[in-house]
Amino acid sequence: MGSTAVAPGLSDAQIAEFIELTKGADSVELKLTVPISDRSRASGALGVDPLEAQLRQIYFFDTPNLTLNKRGLVVRARRVQRKGDDSVVKLRPVVPDALSPDLRASPFFGVEVDAMPGGFVCSGSMKRTEGKIDVRGTLGEDRPIRRLFSKEQRRLYRAHAPEGLELDDLSVLGPIFVLKLKFAPKGLDRKLVAEAWLYPDNSMILELSTKCEPSEAFQVAAETRAFLAGHGIDLSGEQETKTRKALQFYSRRLRASSPPPEG
Repeated sequence: MGSTAVAPGLSDAQIAEFIELTKGADSVELKLTVPISDRSRASGALGVDPLEAQLRQIYFFDTPNLTLNKRGLVVRARRVQRKGDDSVVKLRPVVPDALSPDLRASPFFGVEVDAMPGGFVCSGSMKRTEGKIDVRGTLGEDRPIRRLFSKEQRRLYRAHAPEGLELDDLSVLGPIFVLKLKFAPKGLDRKLVAEAWLYPDNSMILELSTKCEPSEAFQVAAETRAFLAGHGIDLSGEQETKTRKALQFYSRRLRASSPPPEG
């Protein structure tokens, strides 16, 4: 099957760019936002049991005007049920070949291409999973935000953040509650992940995804598209970005609560 058949909405130039990015990536994640009208049907058709989902609580850190986001920098900490806390400093977008060898050599840094109908983006993430991180205690007791991040993460942040904007200067944007469930649907020879992001305004994004090796991205995309379409799931709905929606929601809230400038 040709690549244009599994990447609808992408031009030949975009497909060539996607292929070039995957050559330097560690993994590819294929994502699909499920339209509101399809959520219940999708859950039933795929055999998803929401009571088996893992609860997560995600906090982002940025300025009220989203200064970091505008520079392609995402700073996040997360609480994960039955697993513990972690944190991430992410660069998005990146070109793998343009990253420094030292950064690529870090065991805590990874490059991934996220692809969804009509688009894709390559990101580089520095994760902290070693050492105890107490997100709730740090934020609840107003401790310095920098304690949530490793030395490597802090160096990456300083290299890409605006000069003078320290981690401890950032505002907390969150939390967002997330239900995440890994499952193996019948008829598909790979696992899927369902994530329901629950926003404070009672809106929700339901996303289905699966990860694969870069070399098998088009094959996995074709198989997954055929499987989902065969179960009546709409593949042509408008795609929403979970992080962007969260940042925009809390940015509006922070700016609305800020006192007007004097004068």
